[in-house]
Amino acid sequence: MAALTLVGSLITAPAQAAQDYPFQNPGLPLEQRVGDLLGRLTLQEKLSLLHQSQPAIPRLGIGYHKNGTEALHGVAWSNHLDDNWNQKFASGTVFPQAVGLAGTWDPALIKKVGAAVGDEVRGYNAVDPVLWGLQVWAPVVDLLRDPRAGRNEEGYSEDPLLTGAISTAYGKGLQGDDPFYLKAAPVLKHYLAYNNEADRSLTSSNLTPKLKHEYYEPAFKAAISANAATGVMASYNLVNGRPNHVNADLNTTVRSWTDKTLYNVSDAWGPHALTDLEKYYDNKPEAFAAVLKAGLDSYTIDGSDIGPMVQNLTAALDQGLITEADVDKAVRGVLSIRTRLGHFDPDGGPYKKITKDVINSDAHKRLNRETAGKAAVLLRNSGVLPLAKPKSAAVVGPLAGKLYQDWYSGRFPYQVTPLDGIKERVPGVTTGEGLERIALKHLDSGKYITATGAGPDDNAALTDTVPTAASQWDLTDWTGGVSTLRNAGNGKLLGGDWRSLDTDDAEPDGWYVSQQFALEKQSDGSYLVRYAGYETVESWFALPDAYVGVSDGALSLVPKAQAARFGKEIVSDGVAAAAAQAAKAEVAVVVVGSHPFVAGREFRDRDNLQLGEGQRRLIEAVRKANPKTVVVLETSYPVVVDAPNLLWTTHAGAETGHAVADVLFGDVNPAGRLTQTWPATDKLPSIRDYDLVKTGMTYLYGKGKPLYAFGHGLSYTSFAYQGLNVQGEKVAVKVTNTGKVKGDEVVQLYTHQRDSRFEQPVKQLRGFQRITLNPGESRTVTFPLKKSDLAVWDHTRGKWAVETATHDVLVGSSSDRIRQTTTLRVSGETIPVRDLTSTTRAMDFDDYSGVAFADASKAGGETVEGSAGDWIAFTGASYGSRLTASVASVGGGAFEVRSGSPTGALLATVRVPATGGIYQYGTANATLKGGKGSLYLVFKGDLRIRDFAVAR
Repeated sequence: MAALTLVGSLITAPAQAAQDYPFQNPGLPLEQRVGDLLGRLTLQEKLSLLHQSQPAIPRLGIGYHKNGTEALHGVAWSNHLDDNWNQKFASGTVFPQAVGLAGTWDPALIKKVGAAVGDEVRGYNAVDPVLWGLQVWAPVVDLLRDPRAGRNEEGYSEDPLLTGAISTAYGKGLQGDDPFYLKAAPVLKHYLAYNNEADRSLTSSNLTPKLKHEYYEPAFKAAISANAATGVMASYNLVNGRPNHVNADLNTTVRSWTDKTLYNVSDAWGPHALTDLEKYYDNKPEAFAAVLKAGLDSYTIDGSDIGPMVQNLTAALDQGLITEADVDKAVRGVLSIRTRLGHFDPDGGPYKKITKDVINSDAHKRLNRETAGKAAVLLRNSGVLPLAKPKSAAVVGPLAGKLYQDWYSGRFPYQVTPLDGIKERVPGVTTGEGLERIALKHLDSGKYITATGAGPDDNAALTDTVPTAASQWDLTDWTGGVSTLRNAGNGKLLGGDWRSLDTDDAEPDGWYVSQQFALEKQSDGSYLVRYAGYETVESWFALPDAYVGVSDGALSLVPKAQAARFGKEIVSDGVAAAAAQAAKAEVAVVVVGSHPFVAGREFRDRDNLQLGEGQRRLIEAVRKANPKTVVVLETSYPVVVDAPNLLWTTHAGAETGHAVADVLFGDVNPAGRLTQTWPATDKLPSIRDYDLVKTGMTYLYGKGKPLYAFGHGLSYTSFAYQGLNVQGEKVAVKVTNTGKVKGDEVVQLYTHQRDSRFEQPVKQLRGFQRITLNPGESRTVTFPLKKSDLAVWDHTRGKWAVETATHDVLVGSSSDRIRQTTTLRVSGETIPVRDLTSTTRAMDFDDYSGVAFADASKAGGETVEGSAGDWIAFTGASYGSRLTASVASVGGGAFEVRSGSPTGALLATVRVPATGGIYQYGTANATLKGGKGSLYLVFKGDLRIRDFAVAR
């Protein structure tokens, strides 16, 4: 096709065109510049700009541009036009993981972090503008409503207000402070309600209208309405039965939050999923047209090959599925953002002057150390911390002397491990990983699993009859029962190589992490070795229950029924060695935690919240040997672990060791706070249930006692709260440092609405401030609290409403440590009785059981889908006697209308004729006795109800 000729040799920015065009004139308004350029483009050139990889247009002096530099907590990676399938990693400043950045509860600091990352994006772009594009895919705004989700490390918080504040700060920093030009163009991930990885492109997040408006949308709205982001990325999942890549809210709701032109993008391969995986559309032209019309302006597909996209969109144009006006609307998005990035300015705009010198600068290193220190959360302290200049220390554990990157981080240009940081302060330090070194003996043959080399063709085998270094393995139990096995002879990890085993990898890495195993103890004391590589979930792997087996003396992966039995022999006990070191030292520091690539990551959720058994034993053994033991827990997510002296940090970047030491020795008084609830149990609701009101997940709706609460974190000093007062639209409280050292306090404001037509959160964060106080110093902290802030979504009328109600006003240092309370009486409105005589959406129910929320059509709308026994309820309502319902059913069915409860008095049975398809609606009618109270629609067969009315 003609568009394909634009790629090829034109991969770098061409020379400036001889003629000066209005779109190149910085003195003209944005709309005029964009309109001029749009009018000069051919249709084929316009289509080419709808791709992630946008070819140069030399006749207009327009250079190549690529979307999507990853910059979640530092410049991470990108893909080159000439090698699109291999990541090209940055080696700049790697800040703490996103969940750690939010743990600072310090938007001003996070704006500085974003600014530093934006500078380094520009620095890398100056080195290679083809590789390092200026549209960055960050921050991630997905709410952390379930701690088992594989991408927990990428998000900020389970709370929408905190998430909105931190994402706004990071986005503002990335963009820079120029009123027009963008240093970088941040895109918010991932719209909407995306918090499970297993079957992520096939699962639908069921959202009630109330939770959609009150919980899932506000964090995105905060950043977009503050003009801290230039667009959103659609998520892989479905919402209420419709794939988010064709969610009409992208064009309507999201764009309504700002008067700026947004540039929304697809996630990788997302448009193809509509046909290839989700089967939502019958063909590509139809799917690609729907993506464009839904409000996505860029297709992230097929690497740098624009051909398939152009072909499918051209077919969509030819078939009348879209018009050139639809294309123009999307192209305006890319041209607007590229103009603001300076792409069309003769001098490249004000940020063009930033050079590679900013990358990993000394200033950024200092900021990194400060941020990692401020993010650390002191979970427990028996009085051991801060450490008082010990002369000896045992620093042990699998993470004591190592730092790990994650999927969305760059390479470390240098590393300061916790061991390094402590060695700088303590003259006598001993160390060890605290791991068991084991041998795995095949019980039938008596031979041991043995490494035969470190190359890809050197398969592990059953060879040694007596354990040697080649048949000895250092076992690290990470989290969730998943372990890695490092060979003592060659230092490489045991990994799955399709159906065989080898040792050719230094660390867990890559998309399909194959270096994961679980040792499952049997009743007779033997072990089965389960293979836990990520590719086991793929249909092409065809072995979902893969175990290590033995056939003709060779090792392979086999079904569980054919798994071999092994004996686990402990060659040396690193746990006992660590305990012995601890017993001789003045203090002990145990550094344990997760590996970002193991037992949970993008595409893979965690099964449970447990820290590995080996790490738990290490903690207990060292604590028993030395009562002055501090546990440093370094994880990407909550785990169930407790200790008298416990400091938590994320994988916090190259300065992790300095930051940990700063806190341990009191140079930094810890004030990080948890941004999500740490449950005390593994017995949690299904990760796929997004209804927080029913599941009780997050601090908003949780009523049990967690291990650590949202907002929790301790200090080396103490604070007193006095004089909480509400005056007008301000809440004020006096906070005093009553301790002996300077420290930060994160003052948190919550409210609870006592009286409501609707079920209200247990409490809800309304504001927060991180303040610094010297010993004895006091400060009055004030929060704005507008009446409109207390609005609730009234699903009975489809609008926001402030109810007349009494609110508890709660101020404290965490959600479970409220220090001052008062009440606020708000004059608003009383929600009227529901009028079911008017057409009512079935989705606007008050309660439900068993039903699914579904798409009313592929273009838009929502409906309720149910089977026998499922029901929806409409409470506090008035209704007439003539029911008319819009329904769809493939084979026909019925639903009952009952009063007061699902088993209450039967008012009518409504017969639903077969309509022929789930998107084909008919009308069902019935007569019942009118009245007031609660109506229950009880499904008696498979059908969908779109809306109904019970007229008088």
